[in-house]
Amino acid sequence: MKGHTPLPQVDYWELPPLYHRWKWRVLTAFCLFYIFNYLGRFNFSLVQAAVIQDLGVTRADTGWINSWMFWGFALGDLVHGRLGEKIGFRNLILAGAVGTSVFNVVASFGDTIPSLAVPWAIVGFVNASAWGPGLGVVAQWWPRRDRGRAIGLVGTSAGIALLVVWAAVPWVAATWGWRAALRYPPLLVGITGVLFYLTARDRPAEVGLPEYRESDQVSREAEASTGGSGSGLRAYLHLLANFRFFIACHVKGLDNVVRYGIVSWAPVYYAQAGGFTLQQMGWLTFAYPLGYLFGPIAGGLISDRYFKSNRAPVIVISAAISAAATLGIALSPADDILLAVILLSVGGFFVNMTPIQALAVDLAGRRLAGTAAGLLDAHGYVYGALQAWFFGWLSLAAPGGWTWVFLVMAATRVLSVIAIWRVRA
Repeated sequence: MKGHTPLPQVDYWELPPLYHRWKWRVLTAFCLFYIFNYLGRFNFSLVQAAVIQDLGVTRADTGWINSWMFWGFALGDLVHGRLGEKIGFRNLILAGAVGTSVFNVVASFGDTIPSLAVPWAIVGFVNASAWGPGLGVVAQWWPRRDRGRAIGLVGTSAGIALLVVWAAVPWVAATWGWRAALRYPPLLVGITGVLFYLTARDRPAEVGLPEYRESDQVSREAEASTGGSGSGLRAYLHLLANFRFFIACHVKGLDNVVRYGIVSWAPVYYAQAGGFTLQQMGWLTFAYPLGYLFGPIAGGLISDRYFKSNRAPVIVISAAISAAATLGIALSPADDILLAVILLSVGGFFVNMTPIQALAVDLAGRRLAGTAAGLLDAHGYVYGALQAWFFGWLSLAAPGGWTWVFLVMAATRVLSVIAIWRVRA
């Protein structure tokens, strides 16, 4: 974004105290905004059982509707990160937050599959403006040496967001109906988007501060190689030509098969196979976002402090242990509450411990951080859209369908271990 001329770069440890206050201000503001973001994106997943009962549709139908949100989000990811680098990250985050509130209200009036799916796809598209531009803002203030911690805190805010949505939405739906769950909680997304816009700034130059000089070789080389990637599709082609980034994109996709597979289908599984009510299901599956709460910051800190910002070893550990937890869900009885809580907590922690987003920004550098975060996440949401449809179908089509759903999730974690070994960063 033009309009502010950057001051000369200085070493990170030589930046003035005001810089460090601002970097925490920006990070905190974005995390607080993101805590409420899922009230407008994952609320439909949590009321699928009520929609099925009210409208007389099937799990495959609601899975199809939900997949439209993932496709919309994937398209938004491709657009918003790059656009944010051109016209301003905060501008897009604000527009997407308000749009999320508006189109949730529109969806709440739907009574057919198309009248739910179309606004829900638009919700996905506009809500995507929070992610690529958000990580783009973070990357302007945080170098690779501390980026795992910073993006880990963003991930932890997403874990808190899941706690918020999984606690609030089933309660609202049980009290006032599933339409109210699409209508009222998402209004908080627009409100907090306005507050973020007023509190944060895109870049240090906007408040008269110098930029950090990248001291780490991986990101320093990445930033040096982006000089000719400033217009059109060149930024995308530049990133996808990097083999390590290309592999990371597909590992992110495999991650999302499990991350959003559990978010989308664990509530339905425990409601139907375990026989729990909507409110009981909300509290039972509270365990998954509880694990999610601590996983991202742990992964970021471990990769920064113990692996010198090398993300691959932490991703391997995360994938291996979460594969075991997902396998446990597949093979354990659905009505065993204690075991379900343990497996969902462990799965939530280790599925979300992977610092794959930090890896993508590391490989791109701060100039293309928004594009990289969006492009990586777009791959994740293509996989997420496929799982939303595929698992809905598989749960009905195969004998013991729910067992196969979670077995496939476990297998994708093993594939992630194999793939990430090719990435040394």
